[in-house]
This record gives sequence, structure tokens and C-alpha cells, in this order.
Amino acid sequence: MRNAALMLGIIGGIIGMIVGFFSYGYTEMIDRYGEVEGLFEQVSSPEIIRAASFVSPLLAIAGGAMARARALWGGVLMLLSAAGMVYAFGFNAFTMFPIGFVGIGGLLAIAAGKPDEPKAHF
Repeated sequence: MRNAALMLGIIGGIIGMIVGFFSYGYTEMIDRYGEVEGLFEQVSSPEIIRAASFVSPLLAIAGGAMARARALWGGVLMLLSAAGMVYAFGFNAFTMFPIGFVGIGGLLAIAAGKPDEPKAHF
């Protein structure tokens, strides 16, 4: 379970980075070049999008990397990452896989108890 959490967290974080690059770039492009009425409009809170574009994939990758040694901490980080992606980007066709991978990885990491390693968190 810990290995699955590790892989899901890292893969979800990498896909989340791609979503984050485009989201951050979109908000910067609108700030720099302006809106096109009916086609390109600025989001209501670009600061939240920019922060989540950086922090959420970082938490997912860090949580996935921690999942083998410290499953509880890694699971909490991955669940925070999934919640941040849902809050900032919403659940849509581009975010469903990173949110799903990171969320399931977080649940698997938290559910990984004593059988895997002597350092169980409960």
C-alpha cells in the first residue's frame, strides 16, 4: 500500500504540475495582455490559482516521497494537495486524474498500517 501511495502521489503531482503551469500562465497572460471579451477573462482570484499551482503539486510529490517512511504524514500531505487542487481549479476534465491519483494515494498511505513496516503510525 505504501508503494502504491508513493507512485500515485508522484504521478499525480507531476500531472498537477502540468495543470499548474497552464493555470499560472493563463493568469499571467491575462494580466499582461488584457482580457478578450467573451473569450479570455481573468479568474475571480488569480492569487489563489497561482499559489495552488505551486503548492498543491509540491505537496503531492513530497507526500508521495514520504509515503514509504512516514505514511501518515505523506497521506495527510497528499490529501491536502487534493483538497487544494479541488478548491483552486475545481473538478473538471483536466484535474480529475491528478485529484484522483493524489486523493487515492493519500487514503492508501493513511490506511497503510502495521503490515508494511515496523514504523506504523497507529
